[in-house]
Amino acid sequence: MSISTLKTHSARSGAKKNVTPGLVQWRFLVVLAVVILVFGVLVVRAAYIQVIEPDNLIEQGDSRTLRTRNMPSYRGIIADRNGVELAISVPVRAIYADPKIIHEQGGLTQMRRWRALADVLGQNVEDLRSKVSNPQRRFVYLQRQVSPAMADYVEKLDIPGIYLRKESRRYYPNGEVTAQLIGITDVDDSGIEGLERLYNDWLTGTPGSRVIRRDAKGRQVEILQTKDGEAAGNLTLTIDQRVQALAYREIKEAMLYYQATSASAIVVDVHSGDILAMVNAPSFNPNDRDDISPHRMRNRVITDAFEPGSSMKPLAVLSALEFGNVKADDIVDTSPGWMRLGGSLVKDHRNLGKLSLEEIIQHSSNMGTSKLALGVPKQFLLDNYYNMGLMTDTGTNMPGESSGIFHERSRWSKFEIATLSFGYGISITTAQLARMYATIANGGIKNPLNIVKSPASSSWKPADERVVSEKNAKAVMDMMESVTQRGGTALKARVPGYRVGGKTGTSRKAVAGGYGEEYVNIFAGIAPLSDPQIVTVVLINEPGGDLYYAGDTAAPVFSSIMGGALQLLNIPPDDKQVTSTRWIKGAANGG
Repeated sequence: MSISTLKTHSARSGAKKNVTPGLVQWRFLVVLAVVILVFGVLVVRAAYIQVIEPDNLIEQGDSRTLRTRNMPSYRGIIADRNGVELAISVPVRAIYADPKIIHEQGGLTQMRRWRALADVLGQNVEDLRSKVSNPQRRFVYLQRQVSPAMADYVEKLDIPGIYLRKESRRYYPNGEVTAQLIGITDVDDSGIEGLERLYNDWLTGTPGSRVIRRDAKGRQVEILQTKDGEAAGNLTLTIDQRVQALAYREIKEAMLYYQATSASAIVVDVHSGDILAMVNAPSFNPNDRDDISPHRMRNRVITDAFEPGSSMKPLAVLSALEFGNVKADDIVDTSPGWMRLGGSLVKDHRNLGKLSLEEIIQHSSNMGTSKLALGVPKQFLLDNYYNMGLMTDTGTNMPGESSGIFHERSRWSKFEIATLSFGYGISITTAQLARMYATIANGGIKNPLNIVKSPASSSWKPADERVVSEKNAKAVMDMMESVTQRGGTALKARVPGYRVGGKTGTSRKAVAGGYGEEYVNIFAGIAPLSDPQIVTVVLINEPGGDLYYAGDTAAPVFSSIMGGALQLLNIPPDDKQVTSTRWIKGAANGG
């Protein structure tokens, strides 16, 4: 077959031609449509998230990455007048748990670590595990205010869901010496007693805060916002810690030596009204709450009212001088040593005969003060008691302060007036008695008592007020020096090198239907008499030994406190005839 024949046959057989494919085919269109749809959905979703409703996701993202951290704010410092710290806050840690995390990460299966945790916390392991048994809870305290060493140990246990947080704990360097005065705080560092409670708002600061962003590993990557807190205020007291420690030592020893139920003392600056010391025994250790009980926490100097007994006799003499019916050198006849007033008997321990006003105070004559009081109009006498601040608070504004007990009557019997002159029928606090003696020592000018130097109290306080004449106040003060001299009721109250004036008070405690066999012993005194600077009042409550007169119990304690305070404050001696430092024996019965 020839070549031409083959070509002819091929043409007839209808061989296919090569055709170029089209630009767009249906498969391509499908893929393109899908891609466009996906991108369209993404654009719509992005627009919805970014423009229409972004808040929800932003909130979710922030919940995973943003954290607010509080910067600790420590409670303010309480210091004495010389800057000695009486109360400070120290950093501690709190141990808490997140039960949900514990259950999610199988923390309860690590029994060995839980036993170690229970041992270091001093708790039962099953009780500890029961606190985190509810997986729905997110926060449970396991123990507050733990020591740094304990916190480090717990951190090394590495139990899932157990964490530490910073907090502070109040520490009192002087322990029981200032316990009732300073008070205490609770576990949340809020004041609940004493000055801690009274000045809680001032001592409490506002913590600052910081908003941060962290990465997936919990590391801080950005600080977004910082808010400064308000610093806590510090408190400066009028207390002199040296005098406070001295007074507390003497009071505690006296309570134990005389087997007394309690004992108290207060030391006051005559001119300013500043309280230099305020102590009570028994006390408690505010750093160890195990021995705390209500009777130990009571600040008896301001809360407990008592009948002051003969320590009020200088006021009866002063009232008579102020009224003008007697003069400082007058003589009062106390014979025969007793008198009957409305069926009741007023008497001295013996017939003292004719006495000068100074001898009435020196010998603590009930007859003498009764006659002086009965020679004064009733209202004038009562006004003097009020003017001396015996029926009002002292100005400290401390919580729990008593204003005393005094039953005002429309009619007074002669016997009631007589007993009032020697300290019965009225109950006052140790602080009120100290204020009365400070008023006499200050030449008749009454000051409110102060316990805080700074900040200055915002509450209103009465201004200094003259309540008796300077001449009569000085005359009575000089008369009180005879109490510590030969023939007086408080030879043991002498302070070597200083002129001291004061008055004893031995009063029976009231019981239902009359008076019992328990005594309150008081000595209130002023020194140095040539230039009065300090008033000290000592109270021994219910002495249990053979000594129950104030001249034998409260007077020597007064001497130790007053003598030490005068030396600590560098007050120069004023007695030219320095007496022996040994106790003077043979004191007469105290009034």
